Amino acid sequence: MSLSYGNSWKVIFKPQSFDNPSFEEFAENFFDVVTIDYDDEGQELYCGYLSSEPDDNKMKSASAEYGIELPDYTIEFIPATNWLTKNVIKFSPIETEDFLIYGSHEEQCPNTDKQAIRIYAATAFGSGQHQTTRSCLQLLSLLNKRQFTPQNILDMGCGSGILALAACRLWPQSKALCVDIDDEAVAVTLQNAADNNLGERIHAVQSNGFANYHIAENSPYQLILANILARPLIEMAEELSQNLTLGGYAVLSGFIDEQTKWVQDTYQKFGLHCVDLIKNENWRAMLVEKNHDH
Repeated sequence: MSLSYGNSWKVIFKPQSFDNPSFEEFAENFFDVVTIDYDDEGQELYCGYLSSEPDDNKMKSASAEYGIELPDYTIEFIPATNWLTKNVIKFSPIETEDFLIYGSHEEQCPNTDKQAIRIYAATAFGSGQHQTTRSCLQLLSLLNKRQFTPQNILDMGCGSGILALAACRLWPQSKALCVDIDDEAVAVTLQNAADNNLGERIHAVQSNGFANYHIAENSPYQLILANILARPLIEMAEELSQNLTLGGYAVLSGFIDEQTKWVQDTYQKFGLHCVDLIKNENWRAMLVEKNHDH
């Protein structure tokens, strides 16, 4: 999403059930960029971005063409100047058994004997990230305790690169390829890697799922990290399995309690069975192991 180079407007549709293909088709065709997020209660938020100010009448007319009534929404203006900087999220440090993640807004690193990772967190650090990030970090620590030592790691939907950074800190011999559909997230990940002296071991590319040739070029992976959302997790299950080594693991997160069975059953079809599940509020993180070749 390259909206930082000019003024942009964000249209946020109020939380509700959006199991309506007509609405999704309208949104994809009307907006420059569409993102799907969850609020803190696990309800879906559709967000559409435009490079010009949204016109209420045009939106209503466009939605009517798809036979739908436009849901309630709010509009947020995003100025061009320092778009990423102005959208930095000042979050409290995230602390787990092995890690302390702190924001770039902190003047100095908090005192800790854990792996300290400094993160520039902006738009990629969305709703639910604290819960899901914490759970994913716990699963990385669990794998490390089991003496699992991956050499080649893929972080799919990397956001600000937190999980890849943490994995490379845990396993000094590893390297990671980070992937995100948002080119700003790719830039932020590369900056975070450099800031944490991991620039030589972490690379990042823009891709819609597994489309970028760099992913296949570096495949297979012993560990795949995917802290995204339920629907894209479901859609990429087969490709994820194809890119994971036999005996390899994947950390899946970004889905809520009611979606757990959906995710688990889908991945089971492609030879990845659940070996651990972490619950944090209504969010879930799942560790799966590939035990059948697909």
